[in-house]
Amino acid sequence: MVRRRKSYEDDAGKFWVNGENGKCRRRRRRDKGEETGENLRVRVARSDKNRIYSKRKVERRASLENTGVSDRLENVTQTISRILDGYDIRLRPNFGGEPLLVGMDLTIASFDAISEVNMDYTITMYLNQYWKDERLAFSQEEEVLTLSGDFAEKIWVPDTFFANDKNSFLHDVTERNKLVRLSGDGSVTYGMRFTTTLACMMDLHYYPLDSQNCTVEIESYGYTVLDVVMYWKETPVRGVEEAELPQFTIIGYETNDRKERLATGIYQRLSLSFKLQRNIGYFVFQTYLPSILIVMLSWVSFWINHEATSARVALGITTVLTMTTISTGVRSSLPRISYVKAIDIYLVMCFVFVFAALLEYAAVNYTYWGARAKKKTKKKETDDKKVISSKSGSKASSPFPGSTEADIIELQDLRVSPLPSIRNRSGLVSSSSTPGTGREHDPAKFPPSFRISRVAAYNTYGRNVGLRYRGPKQHKPKVLHAIRRGASVLRVSMPKIKDVNIIDKYSRIIFPVSFMLFNAIYWVFYFL
Repeated sequence: MVRRRKSYEDDAGKFWVNGENGKCRRRRRRDKGEETGENLRVRVARSDKNRIYSKRKVERRASLENTGVSDRLENVTQTISRILDGYDIRLRPNFGGEPLLVGMDLTIASFDAISEVNMDYTITMYLNQYWKDERLAFSQEEEVLTLSGDFAEKIWVPDTFFANDKNSFLHDVTERNKLVRLSGDGSVTYGMRFTTTLACMMDLHYYPLDSQNCTVEIESYGYTVLDVVMYWKETPVRGVEEAELPQFTIIGYETNDRKERLATGIYQRLSLSFKLQRNIGYFVFQTYLPSILIVMLSWVSFWINHEATSARVALGITTVLTMTTISTGVRSSLPRISYVKAIDIYLVMCFVFVFAALLEYAAVNYTYWGARAKKKTKKKETDDKKVISSKSGSKASSPFPGSTEADIIELQDLRVSPLPSIRNRSGLVSSSSTPGTGREHDPAKFPPSFRISRVAAYNTYGRNVGLRYRGPKQHKPKVLHAIRRGASVLRVSMPKIKDVNIIDKYSRIIFPVSFMLFNAIYWVFYFL
């Protein structure tokens, strides 16, 4: 019969209750921390032994690893020394055989600047070149050694250069940004990071609504196609999508290769072309919109009274000078090219509209004051005719037929002149004492300041007595005569303007309509 025991636990320990007689036997539970001295010493000894064993195992493993690393380093050093032993960097791989194939790929880091004045652009990029040099093979396995950039000075590398380069530099912070990766079969990867300024001949006929093509031209400087043939890798360019420019948008790019025939031979050239579209937002707010507002400001003078000369002239001159300033600022950021650009056409037309508004006021002012002057002249002529007709009765008693009383008084003043020479030269005394002379005198004997200027009075009586000297008749040039004749015909054909305000009224309509028509033609032509 199997005895079953039930166990209970309290703070003092565990109990077992006998299933048969119900007697209890208490057994005190031993705490974890309560051990005898002998057991404690045994356990400490075992722990020390295990620790010593683990330490020796780690040291043995580290020793084996260090031995393997040192052996590997020693092998790599020996391998590099072995492959460089007898290596001639002056000879290309496969010298005297087939042309060496050199692969290329580019990674665009950033577009730094594009200058229309210098016709160039600056770009930072990574250039990687790939070729195979069997002299550098060191293993049959796919093993790759990444070496420092200084290793490139000990092996043959392509003499690659940029055909349209103006200025370049290799980055050297913190070290020269170059790498060399050597594969076991002799394949070499040679990379570098640099910034270069490349020439980009731009066509600015449509500036600033233009698009440009800027290229990167890669070529071998000394090796012709008989020695080195360059080609683009499967992914020739990276990073174009992430590149950003302040004034341009990169629409796309394309790569091609061609052969260039030069004086020293035929060379393989790789070309990368970027399609750049200029952003017009900057020019809208800096040039086009201010020009439009200046032209509209010049129209304000059409609503100002034509008698406010100072206000209208000041407004016209201010707008003209402002347009001149805008044009000068635009030209300062462009090269001195001979052909006309799109922005030149717009600024010149805006200047023409502003200047025409100033000339419009000149026409108004001339018409207004010219009409008043004509009225005054006609009125004065009418008054003179009335005076002459009223005093025509006294012509018989005058010493000179056809002269008025004012003329007689003037001649009498000559008789009593205090200057004897004038009095004797006049001949008036002798003529008065000599009968039958009719009191006639020679006007040429008088000084110019004393001559009678009223020639019309003499001519009214049919006497051709001119008191002013007239030289021989001069023949006018035919061209000048034709111009004056055409001007007179044009003056006659022009409608007579009775109210000068009509000019301002028509200008308020003609100027805005013509400017809107010009803008419509301009933007449609250059955008489409």
